[in-house]
Amino acid sequence: MKLGVHQIAFTVPDGTAGIAPELVRLANAVEEAGVTHLSVMDHYFQMEQILPATDPMLEGYTTLGFLAAHTSTVRLGLLVTGVSYRHPGLLAKIVSTVDVLSGGRAELGIGAAWYEREHRGLGVPFPPTAERFERLEETLRICRQMWDQDDDGPYEGKHYQLAETLCHPAPISGPPILIGGGGEKKTLRFVAKYADACNLFTPSPEEVARKLDVLRRHCDEVGRDYDTIQKTANHNGPITDSFVDDVAAYAKLGIETMIVMPPGDAPAKYVEEVVAPLVPKVADL
Repeated sequence: MKLGVHQIAFTVPDGTAGIAPELVRLANAVEEAGVTHLSVMDHYFQMEQILPATDPMLEGYTTLGFLAAHTSTVRLGLLVTGVSYRHPGLLAKIVSTVDVLSGGRAELGIGAAWYEREHRGLGVPFPPTAERFERLEETLRICRQMWDQDDDGPYEGKHYQLAETLCHPAPISGPPILIGGGGEKKTLRFVAKYADACNLFTPSPEEVARKLDVLRRHCDEVGRDYDTIQKTANHNGPITDSFVDDVAAYAKLGIETMIVMPPGDAPAKYVEEVVAPLVPKVADL
């Protein structure tokens, strides 16, 4: 098993001026620890379910560009992009730019979006759930077409129409697509049809096992090799002494990368002192 780091808060002691230096320290700590994935959220307000909405929050792709300049090995992505925030043609170009400038280390993490307050607050349309999933599927198709250098032609969908799907320079790595969420009727079906990876929450090994069984059935239905999809999961809550034993149960289910979330005040120190010692311990799971 591999470990990824997902940074969800930026409440560093030095305030706004301290955010960039702490991110540099975090980038260095992650690579020195052997962490394979580094991600941030795609939000404009902090998630009010966990912290005040007024807490510091950075725009995600700008942050990835900054992190790309301070890293050389770790894969970079958002966990995950809300489909409603950016036109899919522009999103494909943004992700490919991060990929080119990072030397092929970008990943498109994407989902159907959910944070209504954020949309309403910033004047971003927030379609009903069914429409957001329709837009998600079209976005997945558009990104695939944008990154296919043999197809610069138009795209005609229900919600999006593109006269040309030009994307030059071409991305280096693909980039791989990760779909976040465990919805059994649509989200996991989209994983089977379009994605290179999935990301699941981890309430229990039993629940994750059930989600993976659903994903396997969708793969069978669309003729996809289930084993070609990378399975990742989020570890919620603090890391305790039982962490290795806890994640071993997920490794047995096929979870290849467990993503941990450092605190917002000193994430680099947390990676150095807590996460780094765990990297070799979980490597053989």
